[in-house]
Amino acid sequence: MEHTFDVLIIGGGVHGASLAFHLARRGVRVAVLERKFVAAGATGRSSGLVRMHYDLEAEARLAWVSFGYFRDWARRVGGEPDCGFTRTGFLQIVEREHADTLRANVHMHQRIGIPSLLVTADDVRRLAPSFATDDFDLAAYEPESGYADPPSTAQSLMNAARARGAVLIQECPVTGIRVQGGRVAGVTTPRGEFSAPVVVNAAGAWAGEVCRMVGLDLPLSTWRHETMFAHRPPDILTHPTVIDFPNSMYFRPETGGLTLVGLEDGNLLGLPPADDEYVRPDFVERAGERICRRIPAMVHGGVHSAQVGYDGITPDQHPALGPLGPEGFWLDCGFSGTGFKIAPAVGLCLSEWILDGAPQTVDITVFSPARFLEGRTLRGEHPYENIWR
Repeated sequence: MEHTFDVLIIGGGVHGASLAFHLARRGVRVAVLERKFVAAGATGRSSGLVRMHYDLEAEARLAWVSFGYFRDWARRVGGEPDCGFTRTGFLQIVEREHADTLRANVHMHQRIGIPSLLVTADDVRRLAPSFATDDFDLAAYEPESGYADPPSTAQSLMNAARARGAVLIQECPVTGIRVQGGRVAGVTTPRGEFSAPVVVNAAGAWAGEVCRMVGLDLPLSTWRHETMFAHRPPDILTHPTVIDFPNSMYFRPETGGLTLVGLEDGNLLGLPPADDEYVRPDFVERAGERICRRIPAMVHGGVHSAQVGYDGITPDQHPALGPLGPEGFWLDCGFSGTGFKIAPAVGLCLSEWILDGAPQTVDITVFSPARFLEGRTLRGEHPYENIWR
């Protein structure tokens, strides 16, 4: 097997696959080195929300560009499998004290071109008759948004990349990065050495470990997230996808009459990633109580299953994108639990930055990992509080 490439990508999640796709479609010889298999890490346990509501404009722009891919996957990516995008509509519900912030963010989204509008609690009751609406006044509504299937999305991107000449090597953990004369020369793995002048760290929860291979000690940590799948009672056929700040929760419908529920508080930070399948004993009870607050009829539902995942997180809960350290070393990580929905655009923009010297589609230089060495953090123009706490 040829072991010399133009670009090596460490990590076969949705971001590694997206970057490989965008590089390969421009004729770059790219290899993806994955420690297990495609979508084995955070992508495989992602909740898959596809929405554009962010309080940082750069992220909203990335989500809006990415939405075009999810909506028109067959033409833009093609092949099998499909990404599984399902339109449900999306609601961002905020506490009453955040109503002005919500208005400002919806105005920003509308300026970008995102189909988003302010709706009242009465409007939400008409959109979702099963919802309790007595604890908020306003919400943001994106009628075109919904969710997609993360493993299928990653596999589809990887298949499309391979069809354009990219190489995928699974069961191939990177154990070292070779640096010569101040620039990267390749990587070391149990399956031999691979050479390239560009190495991209898309290792998700393992990104901090990969950075240390080139002498970078960045504040890239991990967070452990738990999700529950609950049976809906027969009279609730479906509902929108929702981020529910008053209940520190997000949820969306799933096929088979299920609802996926995740909590935004009480998550465990800083643990090393593990192949951990078991939720904590109190999680299902907490998640069940929260979803019943918003959808009281769910008290007549039941638990189907629950799962655990790990993802990379940064101090400001925004991604680390761009070059740092030895020449040719790039970061594509630190998505802090909200990276799935922006993956198509991040791969596009990072490919532009690597090949053309600057991103063209969306300016992602604001996410430079150098900010952490300089003591800077990113904050939305009209920020809510940090999500994961």
